[in-house]
Amino acid sequence: MGELVSFQSNGDSAEGYLALPHAGSGPAVIVIQEWWGLVPHIENLCDRLAGEGFVALAPDLFHGVTTAEPDEAGKLMMGLAMDRAGRDIAGAAGYLAGRGDTTGGVGCVGFCMGGSLALWSATLSDDVRATVGFYPGVPWERMSPTWSRYDGKAALIHTSEGDGGPEAPGIQQAKAAIEGAGGEVTIYPYPGTEHAFFNDDRPEVYAPEAAQLAWQRTLEFFRSRLAG
Repeated sequence: MGELVSFQSNGDSAEGYLALPHAGSGPAVIVIQEWWGLVPHIENLCDRLAGEGFVALAPDLFHGVTTAEPDEAGKLMMGLAMDRAGRDIAGAAGYLAGRGDTTGGVGCVGFCMGGSLALWSATLSDDVRATVGFYPGVPWERMSPTWSRYDGKAALIHTSEGDGGPEAPGIQQAKAAIEGAGGEVTIYPYPGTEHAFFNDDRPEVYAPEAAQLAWQRTLEFFRSRLAG
């Protein structure tokens, strides 16, 4: 089990859920929430990453607010101040990079709204070396990414068939921008899946086999990219 911690966020402070590996140290991964907020599903993913040897931190981008209602979640996502979210994500990266129990680089993984923010994270912080976006769902125009900061970095994108798969315009836009900056991109399709297929708290869309495959690919990617 992890714990809530505070960290600096560009002169302000933010909170997040931190889980540590049994070995006491390991590569660091930021976990970015879906539009529901910092809910138990996201905390559980931090615990799972810690069980795989990573130091995992999920910053609370909604600052204490969570919901289980789609309409309210949509309002929270649309009301998210991207400048503050960017500061919190960069602050989380700096916090992890500065801890004595982190080894290697910092990665970032996110889901839906968080999938886009995770891919964005590498443009916000030099500490973030590898990113994973699960079915990223926020238009890039809201973030105005400085894609050039992906030079020498790598991204992994998991796409659902329901969202249009690898050929969806937003996915292709990110691929072109990251590769144009000198970064690497790997994109995986998951046939027969819907948006949020990884979320086992949503049985109406959860796809166990696809989720397990995406999880293993994510772990392998971070292990290869974040080694000290």
